[in-house]
Amino acid sequence: MDNLYYKTKLYLEANSKTESEFDSNIELENIGAGDYIKTWNVSGVAKPSDSQLNALASNATKELNNVVIRNTRKKEYPSIGDQLDKIYHDGIDEWKKVIKAVKDANPKG
Repeated sequence: MDNLYYKTKLYLEANSKTESEFDSNIELENIGAGDYIKTWNVSGVAKPSDSQLNALASNATKELNNVVIRNTRKKEYPSIGDQLDKIYHDGIDEWKKVIKAVKDANPKG
C-alpha cells in the first residue's frame, strides 16, 4: 500500500493539493486483491484512474525508496550529543567524514 500512497500523494501534488488531504478525505485499503482507493472525497479533484496512478509509479517508487533511505540514515547517524562532541574534540572536518560515511552507505535515488 506504500506505493499506492505515494502515487496518490504525487497525484494530489500535481493537482495543487497537499498530503494533508489524506487526513479525512482519502482511505486506501487492501482486502487481499491488491491496494485500492476505498474513499475519495477531495474537493475539486476527481479520483485518479489506474492509468493516471500508474504514470506516477516510477516517481512514487523513488520517493518511497528515499523515505526508507532517510529513515536508515537517521538510525545510523550518531546521536546529536555524540556529533557535537565529535565537532568539539576532533573538528568539523572529522565530523563531516562520519556523516559522509553514513550518506555514502545509504545513497538517495
